[in-house]
Amino acid sequence: MKTSRFLPFVALLLASNLLTGCGYNRLVSLKQQTDSSWADVENVYQRRADLVPNLVKTVEGAASFEKETLTQVIQARQQVSKISVDPNSPPATPEAMAAFQQTQDQLSSALSRLLVTVERYPDIKANANFRDLQAQLEGTENRITVERRKFNESVQQYNTATKQFPTVIYSGFLGFKERPYFAARAGADQAPEVDFNFGGSGPPSS
Repeated sequence: MKTSRFLPFVALLLASNLLTGCGYNRLVSLKQQTDSSWADVENVYQRRADLVPNLVKTVEGAASFEKETLTQVIQARQQVSKISVDPNSPPATPEAMAAFQQTQDQLSSALSRLLVTVERYPDIKANANFRDLQAQLEGTENRITVERRKFNESVQQYNTATKQFPTVIYSGFLGFKERPYFAARAGADQAPEVDFNFGGSGPPSS
């Protein structure tokens, strides 16, 4: 009778050793790595969002600057702020990740169009505050690309580990679900076109 009381503890100990030997601790480590990579992604996205108001304020002071371009940036940033995600854990489903990525990519596109349009305005380009903001923004966009790639790499390692034998037997049962990736940005392999043919839409001549 006394021996039977210890059986659950023995079973628990054996199960613990089995899971450890089968890679449970590695799954935990890889999952934490994806969380850490996601936090880095969120940090650079937040930095970009913080730069937008000052950038808009600097540009909108220029006479006759295309208001539609500024409006697109402002609206895209508003959409970004409406997406609620845990800064410490990535979206759990492909649909949630796609929604997050879509709003962020829309802001990227709007900012890209803004910087292209500014090429038509020498006065804005000569503004020291604008040049500083532009440099920060371009550096942040590059950092976003880097962090997104690092996140995808960490997710790939984690997802692969959950599907390998023998961890595939228990990974789902213990909550180690497959995590979604960032998809490649649409048109990311194409450079934006810069049209210097002002026609009637450029800045007024002095």
